Amino acid sequence: MSNRRRMRWERYKVTRPFSGQDLAGLWGAIIGVVALALLLGWALEMKGGAVIVLAIPFISQWFDAKRILFQFDAAGVRIGNVVLPWRDVSEFVVATPGGDHALIGVRLGQHTTLPPGAEVPPAHPAMPAPLHVAVQSEKFDLAKMVSKARKYAPTYVPIVVAEPTGERVAS
Repeated sequence: MSNRRRMRWERYKVTRPFSGQDLAGLWGAIIGVVALALLLGWALEMKGGAVIVLAIPFISQWFDAKRILFQFDAAGVRIGNVVLPWRDVSEFVVATPGGDHALIGVRLGQHTTLPPGAEVPPAHPAMPAPLHVAVQSEKFDLAKMVSKARKYAPTYVPIVVAEPTGERVAS
């Protein structure tokens, strides 16, 4: 597989844990598609299996997108519900204030405005970036994030680790 094609499919992402509501939504979508396939098969004498096969990738993508807290790939960055192109990102900021959560944030470029509907979380004393998410510590791997960023983040976007003594560039 070519490097260009492989980079399109690679990404770094951190998801939130499964919740009962998410699983109920997933099973509801699956049951709805099966019911639609049966209805179409009965009403239009269509093969219902085609509907199921065509719908499965969309259901999977929808479910995965609901769980993503932080992601970056060749196209840009997603943090919470905000999707940003690379030109709007000036730095990634990581803070591990202790406990069971790590914080991942993004510092925006000078003239960047957030898209309408973007939710900005309340400020956290350990996180200097205005736009951030809290992720489970066991799901976060700084070394993996740094290696993935070297592959397809622009070279001008560093990963900064915020500590009580100051900030340092992650290596």
